[in-house]
Amino acid sequence: MALAPAPSSAADSASDPGWWNPTARPQPDSGINVTGEPFKGTAPDGKVRGFVDAHDHLMSNEGFGGRLICGKPFSELGVADALKDCPEHYPDGTLAVFDFITKGGDGKHDPVGWPTFKDWPAHDSLTHQQNYYAWVERAWRGGQRVLVNDLVTNGVICSVYFFKDRGCDEMTAIRLEAQKTYDMQAFVDKMYGGPGKGWFRIVTSSDQAREVIKQGKLAVVMGVETSEPFGCKQVLDVAQCSKEDIDRGLDELYKLGVRSMFLCHKFDNALCGVRFDEGALGTAINVGQFLSTGTFWQTEQCTGPQKDNPIGLAPAPAAQKELPAGVAVPSYSADARCNTRGLTALGEYAVRGMMKRKMMLEVDHMSVKAAGRAFDILESESYPGVISSHSWMDLGWTERLYKLGGFAAQYMNGSEAFSAEAKRTDALREKYHVGYGYGTDMNGVGGWPGPRGAGTPNPVKYPFRSTDGGSVIDRQTAGQRTWDLNTDGAAHYGLVPDWIEDIRLVGGQDVVDDLFRGAESYLTTWGASEKHQGSVNLATGSAASASTSQWWNPFVDYSPARAVDGDSGTRWASEWNDGQWLRIDLGSAHRIGRVTLDWEAAYAKAYRIETSTDGSNWQPVWSTTDGDGGLDTARFDGVTARYLRVQGVQRGTQWGYSLHEVGVFSS
Repeated sequence: MALAPAPSSAADSASDPGWWNPTARPQPDSGINVTGEPFKGTAPDGKVRGFVDAHDHLMSNEGFGGRLICGKPFSELGVADALKDCPEHYPDGTLAVFDFITKGGDGKHDPVGWPTFKDWPAHDSLTHQQNYYAWVERAWRGGQRVLVNDLVTNGVICSVYFFKDRGCDEMTAIRLEAQKTYDMQAFVDKMYGGPGKGWFRIVTSSDQAREVIKQGKLAVVMGVETSEPFGCKQVLDVAQCSKEDIDRGLDELYKLGVRSMFLCHKFDNALCGVRFDEGALGTAINVGQFLSTGTFWQTEQCTGPQKDNPIGLAPAPAAQKELPAGVAVPSYSADARCNTRGLTALGEYAVRGMMKRKMMLEVDHMSVKAAGRAFDILESESYPGVISSHSWMDLGWTERLYKLGGFAAQYMNGSEAFSAEAKRTDALREKYHVGYGYGTDMNGVGGWPGPRGAGTPNPVKYPFRSTDGGSVIDRQTAGQRTWDLNTDGAAHYGLVPDWIEDIRLVGGQDVVDDLFRGAESYLTTWGASEKHQGSVNLATGSAASASTSQWWNPFVDYSPARAVDGDSGTRWASEWNDGQWLRIDLGSAHRIGRVTLDWEAAYAKAYRIETSTDGSNWQPVWSTTDGDGGLDTARFDGVTARYLRVQGVQRGTQWGYSLHEVGVFSS
């Protein structure tokens, strides 16, 4: 790396020395175009301040076979090496196949990056580097204090894409991207005089993150977003991984520093079904689903208000050509909006494995059926580590997420759309006293806010001050190109502060204030996950009785004791009529505040939970008339009782009531 003192004419002038200015940076290099000291310390109440990008892909150029995203976020050889196009894009972009698949047109563009940047990066160019380190630095200088770097790849896209310079194994790519993130930290440290001195700090605990932010630096958290983690793909509905694979994979990721992850992404896998993509992209991904699993997406009518995205029906000729002769993408009924696939038994094992390791679960991209079951499991353990990082969760789950203590961020939409959606959930954030985040998804092949136009009545006026008021932000320049959000849109990561200023102008200061509280809320969720302690199930091994027990198979025991034996593979089953009950004797009086019920297919639509101190006089503490089976969690004001009774009122099926396990907890 050709390091040299920053020239006095640079926007970040070395004549104004400070901890935030490097002693040297590559020459030549991109400008930062921000002046003033980044804010340090915490608020008077001890809370951190700053924005959080809950979903970015710093190193996706290393995934997908290494040639899908052109350019690198940093290079020891400097900016000219980092910001150059893929070799096959020369001389006019004719072979930029993925670019014209995602953008349309013929893919032709000026491939020259540094120093002219005529055609890229751009808000609608999805295959060129947007996360150059200096642009991330500008976002940090503009007030961002947390960045979640999701390590990402897709083995099927890699295998069918024409250009690659490495293999397509997903876990191999994840390992490389993790290492490159540590390399970027060392790259930045070198500019500031050595290890630990730079502004880019990888953190593996919420306490570390708080200390980094207190110092005024950027806390970088590693996550994973990939379609077949741990090799957990499925072929013709047969899982290609085991519980041992999941444990090994989670242990390895945790050791790498990963603290949050998606269990499925784009394709159904052995862990969960996905929330569909729309339009031509949806068709292309459905083709990939078939190539990966041997099956296309399958739909059914939704059983609740939440829905998956409608499946894209528009043609995607380039992708459809990859299908075997005689195989075609199926059509789908417009009133069947839910994936038939939910959270599998292996998926449930993975969720509990993440909880055991105090990791945070990303529910975006999960099908409604999978997300619902994941929420059931998290609620049954009062586990707060749940994240929706970029608008791929049905908004109907939002309050459920906040009740658990989770964190939500919105995809980096245009300022008008972003502000409108933020206001839709504003009352919930006020109710639960939480901040908000954004997910830029840069280098994630999703598209970013376009320009509102130079003629807009309320344009971003340069220079402007950062949200905290301490920094002055001007138009960003790299080489011969200067970007203006009004006319260029969010072309790269350095324009995040400009976009936030646009939100202030369009949506108002209240939206920005919620975003500025985002870092604190994200770390609150993370910290609560780290501190979570599994509760003792008071019911396990207790004496149990019931109104009736089914007896039709001499080799299977359906007695009441099976609902409190600690084994989710056994169950109590009643006779086939309403009004049945299960009673549990805890042996002595305990405080009771939470009860979990893991229903078999025969569930209660209406039932109540009752408690008693003497086994004769019963007090109802919770009830429902719209049970839907699965894993229910009942919370109520704590009561002292020795006995608990589940009283069935109305069956949800033609059969009786059947419970795999009942959990009784003090809190």
